[in-house]
Amino acid sequence: MTNPARTPALMLQGTGSDVGKSLLVAGLARAYTRRGLTVRPFKPQNMSNNAAVTADGGEIGRAQALQARACGVAPTTDMNPVLLKPQGGNGAQIVVQGRVVGQASGRDYQAMKPKLLPVVLESFARLSAQADLVLIEGAGSAAEVNLRAGDIANMGFAEAADLPVALVGDIDRGGVIASLVGTHALLPPAERARIKGYLINKFRGDVSLFTPAISLLRERTGIECLGIVPWFAAAGSLPAEDSMALDRAPIAAGRGRIKIAVPRLPHIANFDDLDPLGAEPDIVVDMVAPGRALPADAALVLLPGSKATRADLAALRDQGWDIDIRAHIRRGGRVLGLCGGYQMLGRSVADPDGIEGPPGESEGLGLLDVATVLAGDKTLRQSTGIHIPSGRPVQGYEIHIGRTEGPDCARPLLRLDARSDGAMGADGRVAGCYLHGLFAADAFRTAFLAGLGAAASDLDFESRVETTLDGLADHVAAAIDLDRFMAIARDRG
Repeated sequence: MTNPARTPALMLQGTGSDVGKSLLVAGLARAYTRRGLTVRPFKPQNMSNNAAVTADGGEIGRAQALQARACGVAPTTDMNPVLLKPQGGNGAQIVVQGRVVGQASGRDYQAMKPKLLPVVLESFARLSAQADLVLIEGAGSAAEVNLRAGDIANMGFAEAADLPVALVGDIDRGGVIASLVGTHALLPPAERARIKGYLINKFRGDVSLFTPAISLLRERTGIECLGIVPWFAAAGSLPAEDSMALDRAPIAAGRGRIKIAVPRLPHIANFDDLDPLGAEPDIVVDMVAPGRALPADAALVLLPGSKATRADLAALRDQGWDIDIRAHIRRGGRVLGLCGGYQMLGRSVADPDGIEGPPGESEGLGLLDVATVLAGDKTLRQSTGIHIPSGRPVQGYEIHIGRTEGPDCARPLLRLDARSDGAMGADGRVAGCYLHGLFAADAFRTAFLAGLGAAASDLDFESRVETTLDGLADHVAAAIDLDRFMAIARDRG
């Protein structure tokens, strides 16, 4: 391998959030990996409640886990050394190299950032030592000048690691020319010099119509166009980085007969649990936004994970969804809670130490005879086992704080690595567990959905993800000159 300080590396920074940096890195990673290179993804700082558990029991942003998969390697905590997980109020849980180190308000975190830069550089050096190429993803906008002091997410990191930068603009949201010119204008000369070109992402229609803008951008900024990437229609088949993706999602995804209703909670977490369900041809996943009642024709109400269980429980009641859930059960419907959703189903959720918000205790929905106390070390592990009612194998990951105990735990939903997980009501129509990712198991998912009346399908979910990553790599390689990108990555400093 090359000297870590000189390993070819390129950083993609955006003109804003949700411009498509994560998918571009995943597509480039798969494309270069197929060329025989050892590629590693890296994001110095991420903010997301969609997390993945690494084999060594740490956690990173789910986008970096997907990028690792695109590289054909297992995710490691070095791929995302700083993860911010927003919770109640204006604060976030701070995860450093896979481990929770505390909580901080936005202002307090700004003061922490300079101390985190050495840790971020340490992780980057370890990854670089393993790789022929490192693809780095920035966070938010490259020109967040109000947050530039101590920055570790964008130009602050690029400067510390001596990296070239490609600037990504999203034409689908409109204003991409102004975004690129404005970003360039706000950066000081030394940071502008790091930008080796720009990418136009999510283009729809006739690419030739953008040709006049290329000349204008060259006149205004002096930087070159490195590619115009068309809209990638299959992006919805891959896990989303954060809840902004839900803002773009249709109210009801899918075309089937069987409806699964999912309340859109303010602090929803790990909602990629729903992806395999949305991919099933006989299923409609209805993400119910605030202001709507839960649909009366749903076969299942699924309560998703949450980063702030008590706050989301209060929001659920404010919307009247607790009343809708009880009516759903009276009609013979089923309810499943995952992680935070499982905790909500019990008699109470107590947070005596204020781990997820103000200390206190909240009354649960009372649909399972269990109670949760948010205390102790955070559980972070990959798990395998069986779904007890069907006997089908499951696998996934656990990522939660707290203990859930009570009489209904005597009827566990899962058996994981010789231990019980979850609980079921006496008639089996209300259940919950802590295992994320269980619906990716094809045999279990088929059996579970058959219990809702859904027709069996031949969906191989994991193969679908791999096929989509290959398609993304083809898509990106057709729009971007990979040899030119690699030359820029080699010419660091």
